[in-house]
Amino acid sequence: MKGNQIIQTAAIFGMLAVGIGAFGAHGLKEILAETGRAETFETAVKYHFYHSLAIFIIGILALVKPNWKKLSTATILMVVGIFIFSGSLYILSLTGITWLGAITPLGGVAFISGWILVFLAASNKNEQ
Repeated sequence: MKGNQIIQTAAIFGMLAVGIGAFGAHGLKEILAETGRAETFETAVKYHFYHSLAIFIIGILALVKPNWKKLSTATILMVVGIFIFSGSLYILSLTGITWLGAITPLGGVAFISGWILVFLAASNKNEQ
């Protein structure tokens, strides 16, 4: 992925985070109260938004440092993390299907792996 594509990806995920967060706070308030999962939904939105911002910053880095090839893979891992981590928590919050909580940590591993790749991209002397 090129820097501009990464920034566009971040914009889409940021837009979705704001929309889902607003919808959760207003349109889903009663459902989240019934399931007792408003806090879980809020956690999903937070991680979704934080990692949308991280993807945006990675996109800027990719424009400035196009040789940092690991940034593309870091972006993919963060997108996967948003889908698995936040997505499973969104569904859990709305449906109460508790087994989804078992796959949530896989999204966390994707987030962590993405951050590790950002670190490695910045520390690899061959890519400087």
